[in-house]
Amino acid sequence: MRALCDFAMVLTRTPAGVEEEHIEALRRHGWSDAAVHDAIQVISFFNYINRVADAVGIEGEPEWERAQASEVDGPPR
Repeated sequence: MRALCDFAMVLTRTPAGVEEEHIEALRRHGWSDAAVHDAIQVISFFNYINRVADAVGIEGEPEWERAQASEVDGPPR
């Protein structure tokens, strides 16, 4: 999972910076080319839809804000 998260960060932050070495890192962790392709599609879709939502001003759901706050502050006591 760590390799996938690292790859997702590169694809999200610097999509033109994805290189063969990034794909090879996933292969070394057992990812097939089909699985890498699927991951690229899912990561790209989420990046796309989040940018659309931001551009048109869609507000976050209240549950998301509570979940985000609990991640920062830790679980309720």
